[in-house]
Amino acid sequence: MAAAPHPRSPLSLLFRIKICGVTSPTDAQNIVLAGADAIGLNFFAPSPRAVSEAQALRIVEPLPSHVARVGVFVNHPRSDVLRLAETLELDWIQLHGDEPPEVLEEYADYQIIRAFRCRDRGGDAVLSYLAQCRHQPNAVLIDAYAAGSYGGTGQVVDWDAARAVARQIAPIPLILAGGLQPENVAAAIAAVHPQAVDTASGVEIAPGQKATEQVNQFVEQAQTAFAD
Repeated sequence: MAAAPHPRSPLSLLFRIKICGVTSPTDAQNIVLAGADAIGLNFFAPSPRAVSEAQALRIVEPLPSHVARVGVFVNHPRSDVLRLAETLELDWIQLHGDEPPEVLEEYADYQIIRAFRCRDRGGDAVLSYLAQCRHQPNAVLIDAYAAGSYGGTGQVVDWDAARAVARQIAPIPLILAGGLQPENVAAAIAAVHPQAVDTASGVEIAPGQKATEQVNQFVEQAQTAFAD
């Protein structure tokens, strides 16, 4: 039986600004101070931003309750996902691999983000996938497509394609990722009108090492754009 979701975040509440690929408690605290309301913990071992369970525990323990904890998984065994979700009291499970539609049912007790690497302007692959889901995700994340990669490449998504997907999947909220950084996040929000934005490489000195000033600028720009 799946563990009960952590009670801090109601199912209807979606974060606005997520900084993903967090690898240290110091970076997490700087992200919180900047005003972001979600952090992403990457458990995909080949990623340079991957963290162990022990590292993740050190990161989440001091987090305030209003900051959402998102676990990013790529084709992980169900038992591993559920164990980490319970141990870390995750608010969201982000499926970022090749998980088929029926897998979403296995995490029905949790808030689910289904990530897609966008490669077609009309978003047909996204719509086809959602049509096959007996259990719909709580949010859809659109990332840039790069052969052989599951995200974090810094490549910018086709914003026209993302905007079309956002319209077509409504009322499921859309999280925009893919190459977002302080210099373009406001324009991206104005162009796509997502419910949330997500960045990893766009605010880094090196993979997994966040740059405090870039994080601050990204959050400030995103907050202003969402308020307009």
